[in-house]
Formats: sequence, C-alpha cells, structure tokens
Amino acid sequence: MCPVGPHLNRLVQGKRVSRHRWGAPPTILPQITQIIVMQPKANLRKTLRQHRQALGDAEQDEAAQKLAAQINRHPLFRCSRHVAIYYPNDGEIDPSIILNTAWRQKKHCYLPILWPLGKNLLRFAPITPKSQLALNRFGIPEPATTSREIKSAHHLDLILLPLVAADRHGNRLGMGGGFYDKSLAFLHRRRIWKQPHIIGIAHDFQIVDNLPSDPWDVRLDALITDTRSFNCTPG
Repeated sequence: MCPVGPHLNRLVQGKRVSRHRWGAPPTILPQITQIIVMQPKANLRKTLRQHRQALGDAEQDEAAQKLAAQINRHPLFRCSRHVAIYYPNDGEIDPSIILNTAWRQKKHCYLPILWPLGKNLLRFAPITPKSQLALNRFGIPEPATTSREIKSAHHLDLILLPLVAADRHGNRLGMGGGFYDKSLAFLHRRRIWKQPHIIGIAHDFQIVDNLPSDPWDVRLDALITDTRSFNCTPG
C-alpha cells in the first residue's frame, strides 16, 4: 500500500511513475484526430492511446495545471459536494491538482474501485490525504477502505471520468471494458432528475468530430480539456 500525496499519479508502491515517451510532436495531434475519426473503434483507441502515452512529463504537468483551472471554473464542479475522479493511467490527463483543490474546498472525493460482486462494475471509495492505496488486478491504485464507506454512483453529485476519445455530442470511447457504462446504466432510466452529472476530461487532441455510439453508451453531460470546456448536445 502507498499513501496519497500531493501528486496522485506519482506515487505507486513508493515509486515515481514513469510516463511512456514516443516523441510525436503535440502540434500534429489535432490534425491526426480528424483523419482517424472514421476508423473502427479499435484502431482509433490504439492510435489515441499511443499519442497520449507519447507526452513527456513536462507536457503532462502543464496539461494537468491547465485542466485544473478549467475544472475549477465549471459550475457543475463548483456546486458539487460529492465528486469522483480517477487515478491516471496509460497517459491519461492527470486530475490530481483538482483533487487537492476539492479537498481544500471541503468536498467529499472518491476514486473508482472494481466491485467484486458484479462483472465489470465500479463502486466509489472515499479518498483523503491520509488514505492508503492498494493495486487492483489491472495495477491501478484504489483506496483501501471498509465496505460500509463504499458508495454506488447514484450517491455522487459529479463524476470526472477519463476517456480515450469523445465528441461534442457526448459520445465517449473508453478502454473497451465497459466499466463506466455498466455502472452508470441506471441513468438511461432517468428523464428529469439526473444524478450524478458526468463530465469527461481529456487532453484536447482526444476530442474528435464524431464517434459511433451504441444503445448502452452513457452520454457525457460536458467535456473539459486542458484548453476548453463545453456542454455536450445530442446529435
């Protein structure tokens, strides 16, 4: 287990997480997303994962700072008391700065955990500066906590979730396991009162023109990147 520090993504078993380097200049990435948007999901997922893994530490740190500023200005974040984020993995943009901001604002914060009582289901465990983390079966740290502290998604106000790609209509491409879609499937049955709100966060080059969607996909309410934020409108 490892304690939670000010930079969430840098502590795993007491060691600094090294990011993959690939060397593609970031300036070409928006052009690439326009070309690959017509590819099958598997190809698109592979290409964009490679590009986010290619970002160096300095680029990731700058993106994380800009992302935190964008999130902190968003009204859904400002009015939410129970907020879930995620532990960055596979080159995902780092939300640890906004986690520290949320703590200072006395918000209750959570990380997703794999739920052993359902296939590909997530629950959410509280995360504090004193929390201890343990690796799950994918090697991603989770809070080590008691079962009575764990919450299901409908108890939260806001979920900030990662993605591989997304479009302005709220369609999201994840890693392919369907964990968030299955855990948030109850939102399909809600027409008036919707809780939690779902905001996708990503590097800006991960936003593409159009993504194919399936009936079971849970749409995003908004998208926030390191350079902009906008509400999603059904296509």
